[in-house]
Amino acid sequence: MRIISLTILFLTMVVTSMADEAAPAAQMWQAGAASVKITPEQPLHMAGYASRKEPAEGTKQDLFGKALAIQDSAGNSVVIITLDLIGVVAPLRTAVEMQVEAKYGIPPQSLLMNASHTHCGPAYARDDAQDYFDSLTRKLVNLVGDALKNCEPASLAYSSARCSVAMNRRTPTDAGFRNHPNPNGPVDHTVPVLSVRDSEGELQSVIFGYACHNTTMGFRYWLGDYAGFAQQYFESDNSGVTALFMMGCGADQNPYPRSELKYAQMHGRSLATSVEAALEYNQSKPLHQRQLSGNIRTAMGTVDLEFEPEDRPDFPYPVQVIRIGDDLMLVALGNEVVVDYSLRLKEELFRADGPAVWVAGYSNVYDGYIPSRRVLLEGGYEARSRPWKPELEKRIIGKVHALVAETVKEAVAP
Repeated sequence: MRIISLTILFLTMVVTSMADEAAPAAQMWQAGAASVKITPEQPLHMAGYASRKEPAEGTKQDLFGKALAIQDSAGNSVVIITLDLIGVVAPLRTAVEMQVEAKYGIPPQSLLMNASHTHCGPAYARDDAQDYFDSLTRKLVNLVGDALKNCEPASLAYSSARCSVAMNRRTPTDAGFRNHPNPNGPVDHTVPVLSVRDSEGELQSVIFGYACHNTTMGFRYWLGDYAGFAQQYFESDNSGVTALFMMGCGADQNPYPRSELKYAQMHGRSLATSVEAALEYNQSKPLHQRQLSGNIRTAMGTVDLEFEPEDRPDFPYPVQVIRIGDDLMLVALGNEVVVDYSLRLKEELFRADGPAVWVAGYSNVYDGYIPSRRVLLEGGYEARSRPWKPELEKRIIGKVHALVAETVKEAVAP
């Protein structure tokens, strides 16, 4: 009888262990995604390259706005909006955040807006694009509402892979730094991935990032470029899944080769495949999916960046930190940020027992380049964009650390 009892106990332990391995993470979140087409239906000028004086000729690929809403067990929420646009101009951010807070109770620090920086999207801040701007604002506010309505019990996991589409574009020459592929320049080839699965373990949505200019093409057609193709291919290969792209610190990175549509498609396929690699497709037992648990904490603020000309007012630069549980920390920086910021912050914020660190650029405001101190002193295209004082990197990094500390303090507060 004792042998039988021990055998039953052993089998029970084995079955329980197997069930624990197969089950979703114990921490149950609420998560929902939504998407909306934002391709212009009227003739509009294109953003990115001033040489294109005429409106777009047509559409090679539809543009989308997408949203991912996440809620923790304590009722805290965060919403991430991704856009197939050149950037998030300040009036759009202001209009959307005000209405989202009024209609859904999402405070500004819990709303992240990121643009893919395609140069084949509309110049929607022009006076002659006001109708499109108004329509875009309405669509994005409704998009957030749809994502919130779609929220259901979910498990979240973070993982990453690598993709070698990007190459540094700052080549030193006797005449200064040229905009030219530099295989020896700094890059960040990490592909961070946040995956959302339902209570049955089925994949519902993914949001992934990469640090590279989304500028394979510069013709006069609407196109999401490589980031658009990456989302399109992933969704085609994974029926019913919503894929969102969040641009990283790619201001001094370009996709190479470029200037042919086939390269945008090839780069998109490479990136989509890297997302699948990060999710450990076809592996019998995934070993690198960091399950997220805990609460959402958010912090946001601005830091004044100074220009060299004394008569120019300081620029209020937005910085945002979002912790999704105890295992993922997202740092969102405004404007076109060079790769030095991502590399530095991931090194400085890394803790062996701490959260994974994901750094995004092109978030919440779009108003020119943000070079590092190194790039600013070296000169070149990214440095000439704005006459910043060299202290800008120190100020931005300091603000990030302050907001990180704020979210830690909030987590341990009684």
